[in-house]
Amino acid sequence: MSDLVTDFKGRMLAVGRLPALPAALYEVARIMESPNASTDQIAQVMSYDQALTSQVLRMVNSPIYGFPGRISNLQHALTLLGFNVILGVVISTAVFDAINTSMMGLWEHSLGCSLCCAEIARVTQRKNPEGFAVAGLLHDIGKSVFILQMPDAKTEIDALVQQHDISFYEAESKVLGVSHDKINNWLGEHWNLPPMIREGMVYHHNPLSAQLYPEVAAAVQVGDFLARLHSCGFAGDEGVNAIDPRSLKLLGMTQQRLETLLDTVGEQMLSVIAGYKG
Repeated sequence: MSDLVTDFKGRMLAVGRLPALPAALYEVARIMESPNASTDQIAQVMSYDQALTSQVLRMVNSPIYGFPGRISNLQHALTLLGFNVILGVVISTAVFDAINTSMMGLWEHSLGCSLCCAEIARVTQRKNPEGFAVAGLLHDIGKSVFILQMPDAKTEIDALVQQHDISFYEAESKVLGVSHDKINNWLGEHWNLPPMIREGMVYHHNPLSAQLYPEVAAAVQVGDFLARLHSCGFAGDEGVNAIDPRSLKLLGMTQQRLETLLDTVGEQMLSVIAGYKG
């Protein structure tokens, strides 16, 4: 890694300027170091933070996760989804809440992508659709963080997007020297996210580069496409990314199945966003 990129990474991960994660998460991390840690202990610690509890329960009861009954407490959520999924939910809401005024629509886009990823996992009969959903939820979090850390850069990127009709992704590379998928990798390591979620975040623009979970990265690429096609939120530009045909092949999806999915997710995205705002 060059000195320039190393310096940039340090600026992105400057803890004093990163959105503050709930203190309960650090206590949970300490508890999980014990081989005898239980969901009861984790839920008890997290439940002391009422805002965190409300945030998690609102998200896990959304159509994204597809549970038929209402999840009423943290222990139930942890048992059904596991701590890694809950961690992703907490990180995403903490970061996007901090940025919502700087890039309106990015949170809604991420919710839409998350829903699509979960649906893709279900229709292709993948294990752990909740993990796919979290990868979709976090796929643009690098944008959020660099905007918080370097707000002037976003102004320059927006100008490039408008003047040269290029994607936000292309403009990031021109202005920053790296794009949000690289920043995602740094954040995934910093927050100790599991490989499945991290690879979906990092490789959604190039799923075949993923070493362990290329199908998750492929699902995020397709989910991003579907969310953009339905104009769900705003990801920095008005374009709709092309899907690499190899991504569909990785997922075992046909063009017909993609078209069917396109028809079914539109109303669900509106429901997710309305439910979260409500």
